[in-house]
Amino acid sequence: MIRPTRRATLAAGALTLLGAPSLAQTPAIPGTNWARHARPEDAGFRSDGLAEVERMTKDLTTTSLMVVRGGRIAWSLGDIAEVSYLASARKSILSMLYGRYVADGTIDLDRSIGEIGIDDVQTLLPIERTAKIRHLLTATSGVYHPQGSPGGSTTGVPARGSREPGTYFYYNNWDFNVCGTVFEKLTGKSVFAALTSDLAGPLGLEDYDASRQRMLGFPDQSRHLAYHLFLSGRDMARLGLVMARGGRWGDRQVIPADWVRESTKLRIPAANLTEGFKDGPLGYGYLWWVPETRTGAAWRNAALANGNYGQFILVMPETDTVIVHRRAVTDAFAIGRNMGTDNSNPRGVTSGEFLRLADAIVAAGA
Repeated sequence: MIRPTRRATLAAGALTLLGAPSLAQTPAIPGTNWARHARPEDAGFRSDGLAEVERMTKDLTTTSLMVVRGGRIAWSLGDIAEVSYLASARKSILSMLYGRYVADGTIDLDRSIGEIGIDDVQTLLPIERTAKIRHLLTATSGVYHPQGSPGGSTTGVPARGSREPGTYFYYNNWDFNVCGTVFEKLTGKSVFAALTSDLAGPLGLEDYDASRQRMLGFPDQSRHLAYHLFLSGRDMARLGLVMARGGRWGDRQVIPADWVRESTKLRIPAANLTEGFKDGPLGYGYLWWVPETRTGAAWRNAALANGNYGQFILVMPETDTVIVHRRAVTDAFAIGRNMGTDNSNPRGVTSGEFLRLADAIVAAGA
């Protein structure tokens, strides 16, 4: 007999306490297509509260927004089937892929990058080679080699060799891209092949196109490029739902429950972040952001995938809720940005703006 994870059991109880339908009453797993609640009220939301959320989006560049509770769509606006660039939300999905390989010993988070054989265009320093995989996952490697793709911090870059690995957070795409390289070296699978076999297939992603995922960046600056993902909002919601349910999808444990807990645990409080992240609303885990300043019952154990321009997956396991926000950009722009041929900067939706939308959605379910 398969026993539910503690996180799933707690989520079921919290749903009842918070006025949403309990998992015992609505144990839904999306099939080929998402099912919808007939009315937001059937999922525990007030229609007038969600109308206020829609009004708030009018002042933003939101292109779609989706709220899932109990495995069904409670409410949405815009085209949730539109496939678009995930930007840095890709990093949390890579974290999801790490889980099974950490659990079976294929990936040991305490191995150093020097031991694995990681190097770069500019040879790594001895101190940099001592950085561990877990340091890459928390952006604390202490390696400040030029980044192979845009999107990381570019100001206040510490001098190379100046920081002991594991002691200083710096939002550095070198770390995140090398997480992809490490995954591929140790598992023998490309990030995209693993995404296809380990997540897209088991979760039944509706709009997934393996050929649309691509490596992008500047190979003259770094050997380690960015593994960029292009997914729809409704497929992002499936990824969020499996996380909300402790890695479980029906009768299958797609991601180890221990890894779901470990990867979304607060590891670096906002007070210890740097640059524009310091003292903000979010701390950091293993490639997941943690809404540290949100303390209500619905926010317990919440985690956020956070991508530039407004690509968000908010996982709220206590109420079996997932919120997905998109600000779609064209593939041509995404590719041009990551190849250095398009330096335009379209207006997006910030994490602070998204969190205010999420606050309003939570309030509509109170």
